[in-house]
Amino acid sequence: MSLKLLDLFSCAGGAARGYQNAGFHVTGVDINPQPNYAGDTFIQGDALEYLAAHGHEYDAVHGSPPCQASCTLIKGNQRATAGNHINLIPATRAAFAELTVPTIIENVQGSDLRRDLTLCGEMFGLGVIRHRYFEVTGFEVTQPEHRKHRGRVAGYRHGEWFDGPYFAVYGDGGGKGTVAQWQQAMGIDWTDVRKEIAEAIPPAYAEFVGRQLMAQLVGVAA
Repeated sequence: MSLKLLDLFSCAGGAARGYQNAGFHVTGVDINPQPNYAGDTFIQGDALEYLAAHGHEYDAVHGSPPCQASCTLIKGNQRATAGNHINLIPATRAAFAELTVPTIIENVQGSDLRRDLTLCGEMFGLGVIRHRYFEVTGFEVTQPEHRKHRGRVAGYRHGEWFDGPYFAVYGDGGGKGTVAQWQQAMGIDWTDVRKEIAEAIPPAYAEFVGRQLMAQLVGVAA
């Protein structure tokens, strides 16, 4: 059975690769060009406009609205309160409520999502911590045990170097790791662009969600 999943605000496709691994045919939509998109099909355009016109054509829909308005690194910054970062979570949630298929909204810690599922890189043996929330509608997901972190995130803080099993996959500061280290830490092998890796979720997260979604969709169809 070939099931189609729509990947909104796709960026380079961290979620897409995970859903592909779970067996979905994935179409991504993003306002910006994504030449390295990992999914099966990419469409450049407004994600919510495309959803309104074509959402009924898919078996499930995933959305990762821009997270800058929710990121704890920016939330306290005056630029965020001045409106430089638009919060598209409410609009995405409202649009998803009009659908009759399962939906997933993913975002950063600190975002205004229901915590139906919280995932961490340590749950999958990855070299990042990268906590993410998932708001899930129309199917059930299990919450893995949140394992104790094995140590620090490697890098310089206040002029002092700290070693550890994790990398901080964002920014350009000292000690953040090489591109190859970021790729390995995240489980990403199709792009070597730092910004694209930094904006992605580890594919393992979406694969974990996607396998449960696939099993329930196939079960319903059967």
